Amino acid sequence: MLSVIIPVYNERETIRPLFEKTAEVLGKIGHPWEVLFINDGSVDGSEEELNAVASENETVKVLHFRRNYGQTAAMMAGFDHARGEVIIPMDGDYQNDPEDIPRMLAKLDEGYDVVSGWRRDRQDNAIKRNLPSIMANKLIAFVSGVRLQDFGCSLKAYRREVIEGVRLYGEMHRFLPVYTSWHGAKITEVVVGHFARRAGKSKYGLERILKVLLDLMVVKFLDRHAQKPMYVFGICGFLMMAIAGLFALWAVWLNLVEGKPFITTPLPVLTVSTFMTGVICVLMGLLAEMITRTFYESQGKRIYLVRERRNLPPPTA
Repeated sequence: MLSVIIPVYNERETIRPLFEKTAEVLGKIGHPWEVLFINDGSVDGSEEELNAVASENETVKVLHFRRNYGQTAAMMAGFDHARGEVIIPMDGDYQNDPEDIPRMLAKLDEGYDVVSGWRRDRQDNAIKRNLPSIMANKLIAFVSGVRLQDFGCSLKAYRREVIEGVRLYGEMHRFLPVYTSWHGAKITEVVVGHFARRAGKSKYGLERILKVLLDLMVVKFLDRHAQKPMYVFGICGFLMMAIAGLFALWAVWLNLVEGKPFITTPLPVLTVSTFMTGVICVLMGLLAEMITRTFYESQGKRIYLVRERRNLPPPTA
């Protein structure tokens, strides 16, 4: 079965035409399918339109949030409720082209686990949307090592097994290919169509740049140090202690060589404050280590993932 996930926030005018086109495309594929609309707290009549479409089509499933939680939460809800072996998220503003879905499925049949859309001819504002997106994509690709041109394109195709167990928070949906790469997923990218917005207005602005940078810091930390946070906090702690030692030596040198009393310079205060900062960093590292062990051991989680088994019994729950 194929599951198409469509988060919706104030997109009443595009819901029906988007579903009709998606249903037309999916109907030609020859596999069972479902479309999950996630109403992310819309206030423009989207709820009534979604209910009307669902009442007319059994293949349509709808989740209504109590309030607006954001695209990541809507995407996560779709993953949680999807029944398909292949899951395809796409935007609810009808800027993605459903006609690209068969080509993405064909790529999955070639052995890929994730097929990401690339809006090469993007129909958005060049300054507010396109330029920040290009910068963010290059930065994410450089830091994460996942070589994609367009992380922000919602239209992607995932095999269920590579996203099972992945939990998304904040605005981490754009980093989902990075998460799947941690699970050993084979990722490729295809050029997809992109339409100009037909109705409504964009929910994103230039403030996304800062959010991307902060989220990228989290992703990089989780990638490199989630299982050993002491390496980060400990290195920072010892670095601060070393700086405190230099301040102390400087203060002593000024006192012995130039005859300046300790109270005439800020160096003693800097020494103490920097040293205590280092101590706090080390203690935070120890606390993070305890939290990491609690995370894995309390839930029975393993620190590794097995791709395939040969002549071994299936894992127990």
